[in-house]
Order: sequence, then structure tokens, then C-alpha cells
Amino acid sequence: MQFSELNLIPQLLSAVSAEGYEEPSPIQEQAIPHVLAGKDLLACARTGTGKTAAFALPILQHLAKSPNARGPRVLVLTPTRELAAQIGESFATYGQNLSVSGAVVFGGVNMNGQIRKLRDRRDIIVATPGRLLDLLRQRCVSFDALEVFVLDEADRMLDMGFLPDVRRIIAMLPTKRQTLLFSATMPNDIRALANGILKDPAYVEVTPVASTAEKIVQSVYFVAKSDKRALLERVIRDGNIARALVFTRTKHGADRVAEALERARIGAVAIHGNKSQNARERALSSFKRGETTVLVATDIAARGIDIDGISHVINYDVPNIPESYVHRIGRTARAGAEGIAFSFCDRDERPFLADIERLIKMRIPVANAGQGTQSGQGVPAPTSAHVGDDGRRGADPRAVPPAVRPWPARRSTRIEAQR
Repeated sequence: MQFSELNLIPQLLSAVSAEGYEEPSPIQEQAIPHVLAGKDLLACARTGTGKTAAFALPILQHLAKSPNARGPRVLVLTPTRELAAQIGESFATYGQNLSVSGAVVFGGVNMNGQIRKLRDRRDIIVATPGRLLDLLRQRCVSFDALEVFVLDEADRMLDMGFLPDVRRIIAMLPTKRQTLLFSATMPNDIRALANGILKDPAYVEVTPVASTAEKIVQSVYFVAKSDKRALLERVIRDGNIARALVFTRTKHGADRVAEALERARIGAVAIHGNKSQNARERALSSFKRGETTVLVATDIAARGIDIDGISHVINYDVPNIPESYVHRIGRTARAGAEGIAFSFCDRDERPFLADIERLIKMRIPVANAGQGTQSGQGVPAPTSAHVGDDGRRGADPRAVPPAVRPWPARRSTRIEAQR
């Protein structure tokens, strides 16, 4: 199918063509007709599948076909500042041939400039929950004329503890509206939320819930916690890595890893919630331009980062929430490209790895000492990374009986979000 078959107006087709797109992605092909028809939508799609265009294009067409100066007419609620900025850029790109205005509001920056934009009654508001709730409480914005509400990355809203704020915002919106909900996974809380805010929705699912991309080569290094930094340096130096995204569990961990790489003369920068907005934007810009090879991030900071050309994702810390693993490695293998994902698993993290393998329904290949990974990708690990619990070199420590595992299999999502 071509974009020209989706009944989009010429101004949008021209903007899409200017970006080099000819064929819609599966989520775009399935979702756009429903949104154009004015139906509510429940969509299960992970970041990187083209979902922003799946709602931005039909929304822009709706605004263009029924001009109304009252505004704001569209609200897009998204969990992070980076994702809000990227969605705002997408609306500006696709709407470049239309007389449609928009504003992006998020925390971490001065509120005055955002208030001025809202007073202009822009057509589209893209916002994060906390800042928007502050603006609503101060009566700086009214959604009396709202026609379309988009809740993006709903499962991450849940992970980050934002659902109470989301519910408060929804309670302030007109009940007569079109509602679109996008989520990479569908936990029970999100299904309950969807049932409460969607009316006779169309349902679109373009990838199995919590599935991993087919073109990502995955492998795991079993390594002592104290050896992780040395292993990371070796993997980056020897692995023909063009651009790598490294995940840590905590903000302080991200800083420590980035500093260690810099001392090893490997260009690296950290991004997390304690960084100022300007610092985060500088870090992302440097990474996008290829000035730094490695971006070290926490899960929350990395959500919504959509950067082409990430060749490797490295789980320096194995996530204790299995779904986070899927989100993490999905940062590579974008738009049909291939990608590589490494995980560094210490003794305490083995239960987390077991949870991940149950979720993705596959056994992640072990990186073999001296031979790269079993799939033929990657680099050999230090020998200490491959000594099993029975003392045999190359043994797979996943054979440890559950009874001797030192940690519970799952930890609180709220704890991870607060870190």
C-alpha cells in the first residue's frame, strides 16, 4: 500500500513525500483509516513502529478540513520531555503545508513562555502530565473546545506513576471527544483505563504484546558486577560499534558509567531525570550528530528517544521489569535495519533474566569466551564473565536452582520509577 491510498489530502502527502516516505508502516496503514473516520482507537504498538504519524496525519487532516480558531482542539499527553518534543516536531513537519499551530509544554523549563503560547489558543497541545496539571490548576489553559485527545505511551505512564495525574487531566476534558490510546503493552491497569475512556473503539495491534524485534541479535554476558565496566570498555572498543545506547538502573549509575568511559577515552554522555532540560538536549544533539559514541541512560530518560542509526543497545544493568527489556532493545533495529543487544548479567540479576526470557519466549544466547556470541556477533568477554557456579568455564549460570536465588523475581515498578 502507498500513502496515496489512505485518502490523505495533497498537503499531507506532499509533506510525507518530502520526508522520503512512500509506504505506510503497519500501524499507520491500520490506524489512519479509523482515526480519519472519527472512531476512538486502542492501539498496541511499540516506539519505532511509526505510531506518531499514525495519529498526527489524520489529526492534521481533521484540523485542516474544519478550521476553527477557538483552540486548543487537540491534546497529546505523553510521559517524557524528549518524547513531547519529538511529537511536536512531527506535527510541525507533517503540517508544514497547513495553517495549523501547536505548542509543547513540559516541566524543567520556565513556565512563562509556555503560558504565552497557550494564550494564543494553539490548535495542538503536546504535554507531559505534571506540567499540564500545573497549568490547568492555574487556569492558564482551557480545553472547552477540545475535539481529539491522544494518550501516548500509556504503559510508561503507569510505570512512572503518572496515572493519577492522567486521570485528573481526563476529568477536566469534555466527554464528547475522539480518544486515541497508544501503548506498547497492555497490563490490566491500562485495559481498565481504556475501558473507562474509550467509546466503541477500533483495536489495532501491529506486534505481539511484549515481543522483541526480529532483526535484533540478542546475547547475554554472565559477569561479576565488579567486572562490568571493563567488559563494557572492551565490547565498545572491539565490537565495531557505531552508536550505542547503554542502560543503567539508576541515575547515579548512568553518571558513573559515562565518567568511566570518558576516562577510557570513549566519547560518552549520560542522560537522566536529574539533568537539566538544556543538558539533556545537548546530550541528545551530540549523540545524534555522532560527536559521542555512547549515550548512557536510565529507562525513564530514554523512553521516547527515537534516533536512527543506533547499532547496539547494551543493558549494563539487567532490568528488573521484563517489559523494560523489550522497550530498551527496541531502540535499535529501527525502520527495517538490523541491531545488536548485549546484556551484562551478574549473579543477583539472574532471576530478572529468567523473567525476561519467559516474557519474550526465547532463551537469550550466551556470549562464549574467545568466540564472540553464539550467533556470531559481538566480541569475546573477559574470562571471569564466563565462569559458572559449578566452576566450569563457559557454563551457563541460568542453571542455578530457584531455591538459591538471592532476590525475588520482581520488584516494584514504582521503586524503579523513583530512582
